[in-house]
This record gives sequence, structure tokens and C-alpha cells, in this order.
Amino acid sequence: MMKVANLLVAFALLALASSFVTAHDPGPLQDFCVGINDADAAVVVNGKFCKNPSFATIEDFTYSGLNVPGNTSNQLRVHVNLITADVMPGLNTLGISLARIDLEPNGGLNPPHYHPRGSEVLLVLEGTLYAGFVTSNPDHRLYSKILKQGDLIVYPTGLIHFQFNVGKTPAVAIAAFTSQNPGVNTVSNAIFGANWPINPEVLVTAFHMDRKLVEDLQTQDWVNPTE
Repeated sequence: MMKVANLLVAFALLALASSFVTAHDPGPLQDFCVGINDADAAVVVNGKFCKNPSFATIEDFTYSGLNVPGNTSNQLRVHVNLITADVMPGLNTLGISLARIDLEPNGGLNPPHYHPRGSEVLLVLEGTLYAGFVTSNPDHRLYSKILKQGDLIVYPTGLIHFQFNVGKTPAVAIAAFTSQNPGVNTVSNAIFGANWPINPEVLVTAFHMDRKLVEDLQTQDWVNPTE
């Protein structure tokens, strides 16, 4: 009986501890940990390679160029400039990152996608966007709105969302994430541009589509908005 009681206590403590788990990256235990790949020039902090703080510079914590429009000359007419710890090493361990999104007039699209490791808040700086997200099973409820300059929208972690320029002028938005590397999975790319291709019968059945159309879609080049 004692062993059973101990087991129940352990489960209770585990459940209690899990209630305090947050949905963002764990906080650092030091002022900063500038990411570095050169082990010879690094120190180990909390089990991670970090640049020796004595050698850190202001350049590790700054980035220039977010005012420059991205190249939107692609099929979707969009470009996402994602600033993670790989681009700005001082972001390492801070649990945040940022992106600039440029969309061409009359239909520039940041296609349906989701971030597996972070929530997102998006601020429209210029233009007019139709933006929204869809909840998970079983409801699949769409929350969407026309956003104008100065408007915000938040996308919960892991939910499919999008931005579509419905205006006649270019649109610019800034997105902030609750992760230094939120990840991104573009739905169309993952489904029809998988490497290796998914068996067409799977997609025919899942999407109620003609096999010829599925095979045609699988031969197309799928745009990565961050490239």
C-alpha cells in the first residue's frame, strides 16, 4: 500500500508541476548567452555554447535592415524576413524573435502556415490585410478580420493562420514570436511539396481531389516566403 501511495503522490506532484509549464522557451539563468558555433571561442553556460561575455559586442544585440522591403517577385508575391538567433546571436535563450512581412498589392499572400514552437502577434504598419486563424479539431472555427495600419492580431501557438493583402497598395507587417526559433510549416508546401512525395492516394482520399490534380500539384515548385 505504501508503494501505491507514493506513486499517487508522485503523479500528483507531476500534475502540479505541469500546470506551471509555459508555452514559450525557458528563461535564461544568466544575463545573456550570445550564440556561437566555435567551441574554442565559447564558454558553456547551462549546457550551451555561448560566446564568452567578455568578448560580446553591441553588434551581437542589434540588427540593421528591417526597414528594407523584401523581394516579393515570386508566385505568392510575399517575402518574410525572419530575425532569429541565427541572424541576431544576442536573441539566443531570450525566447523571442521578429519578422518583417512584405506583401504586394491586390493579392500578396503569406499562405496558411503554423508555428509549432511559438505564439505570434502581428502589427500592420502599412496597407490593408485580411488576416485570420483556424482553431484545431473538431471545430475548425475561423477567426478573421480586415486589419489596417496600427491594427494587431495574435495567433496562438500551433494554429494555422494567414495574411492576404486586399488593398491596392503594398502592405508591411511586423510579427513578434514567443520563441527564439518558432519554426514555420507552410501547409501547401508540406502536403504537396513533401520530399519524398506523399503517396497520391493519401491526398486523393484526404482532400477529395482528382488524382491527376494531386499529381500535377506535386510536380509544382512551392514558394518558401522566407527565401
